[in-house]
Amino acid sequence: MCTAVRFTDQQGNLYFGRNLDWSCGYGQRVVITPTGWKPNSPFGATTAVKHPVYGMGIVAENTPLYFDCANDAGLAVAGLNFPGYACYEKQAVEGKVNVAAWEFPLWIAASFANVDEVEEALAHTAIVDSPINDQFPSSLLHWIIGDATRSIVVEYMADGMHVYHDDFDVLANQPTFAYHAENVRSYLNCSPEVVGPTRWREATLAAFGSGSGMRGIPGDCYSPSRFVRVAYHNAFYPDQVGEAKNVSRLFHTLGAVAMVDGAAKMTDGAFEITVYTGGISTATNSYYYNTYDDPAIVSVALADHDSTGSELIEVA
Repeated sequence: MCTAVRFTDQQGNLYFGRNLDWSCGYGQRVVITPTGWKPNSPFGATTAVKHPVYGMGIVAENTPLYFDCANDAGLAVAGLNFPGYACYEKQAVEGKVNVAAWEFPLWIAASFANVDEVEEALAHTAIVDSPINDQFPSSLLHWIIGDATRSIVVEYMADGMHVYHDDFDVLANQPTFAYHAENVRSYLNCSPEVVGPTRWREATLAAFGSGSGMRGIPGDCYSPSRFVRVAYHNAFYPDQVGEAKNVSRLFHTLGAVAMVDGAAKMTDGAFEITVYTGGISTATNSYYYNTYDDPAIVSVALADHDSTGSELIEVA
């Protein structure tokens, strides 16, 4: 399972990040796709790398399979698990721009500069179940896409493409975004304020201390609960100044919904953990991440690498 969040600072810089939750990693690392790299696009959707792309993923068939990524224009995308709902086309659809499911984040970040451009293109797009090879079947995902102005959620299901304006600027896993947006309304009484005091007949009731207004916010690992909790923290976290403090905000917010070993068992008997937390700052076009076993935050700046070359760059 996974959780994602987006916000901006007072200067309009985008901060966008996610937890990748599973029982094991995939050998993922930061991958940079420079503008000179030639795309391996099965249906010709990604014709060129108009914007250099950086983010976390793996490389197969000399092709980046991004879990989350961004470009130098300040557009970011992350894919989150969505089984039971995601349903892709079995073959290319005539009259549409056909994008392989594995290619979707790369296509977004390599081709567009902002969410407006993406949303316009999605009206004529089909997502196709076309694995890059036999080792990597198509992952059943939905995606959050954000820039400095707003974010959208993309879900491709049996009845086609769904695009939602994400006013919460967060995403978790199934069920659908429409469900999550309705479910949050059950917590509209929650706030950071200290409740009371109030009177019940002759008794005066006062809060034990801070946090009383937050009573009711769920603390479990279930996807609807994580959506509510990360939406709450994203809504009320105080504005910060400077990249360091905003990166700290990003990691603290995602830490509030991180998976701890032993808390949530999957159907195969393994426990989920937050394999890594990754985040993007467009203030410096840098990717920040840490892992379950090493909480120290590592940064990779796009400017430190050749973003115009012809070869993929894998950063250890």
